[in-house]
Amino acid sequence: MTQRDPELAGSRHFPQAQKPRDSATLIVVRHDDNAPRVLLGKRHGGHAFMPNMFVFPGGRLDPGDMRVKVTSDLHPLVHEKLLQRMRGHTSVSKARGLAVAAIRETYEETGLFLGSLPDDAKLANEEWDGILAATGLDLSHLRYFARAITPPGRTRRFDSRFFVANARHVGNLDNPRHPGSGELLTPHWFSFAEAQELELPMITRDVLKRLQPLMEAQQDLPADQPVCFQYYRGKSWREDML
Repeated sequence: MTQRDPELAGSRHFPQAQKPRDSATLIVVRHDDNAPRVLLGKRHGGHAFMPNMFVFPGGRLDPGDMRVKVTSDLHPLVHEKLLQRMRGHTSVSKARGLAVAAIRETYEETGLFLGSLPDDAKLANEEWDGILAATGLDLSHLRYFARAITPPGRTRRFDSRFFVANARHVGNLDNPRHPGSGELLTPHWFSFAEAQELELPMITRDVLKRLQPLMEAQQDLPADQPVCFQYYRGKSWREDML
């Protein structure tokens, strides 16, 4: 990723930079075919931010995400990396909330739940609160892979954390609980090669490129996986490793 990329070159539309909003993304990878596949969906054309582009499920951190009680917490090494260079007050509950947000947004946008689901008889309703009431939330399978802050001047700015999870931990992998919120049109499983042929945001393409060789060599990332942190400073696009 360089400053010459047209997506960066055309990003400064506002004289003052907007404050980034915390957000989280979940990259679910399947290994039950000849090649690993990832879940992507097309954003609706009416969205102000990245319309018609294919993205991973994800969205903004909600205050409620930081209050969710979990049955199994993040791996300590994952939790530690989430705390590194956190904007504002360093918060353990915020680090955990980002992981919760990734799972919640994926469920709301695709109907897929990272965790075990009870049978229909024990499920009061299919809304997120109903899911939480019926089952615990297990964060131990999440691995922190990348972070990126949207460049200044964009219509929307996000401080996004990208988590990776093996699809075998999705309790309803081939049976979504609902059709999705409509934010992502027709979520689909793509091989890495197929995904690179789609209309992708620059950061999504970059994350896929970094993740592909790792997923082709192994099914699970280590908890101490280095995290690529990308952001804009001055007139250049920076890249650090956490």
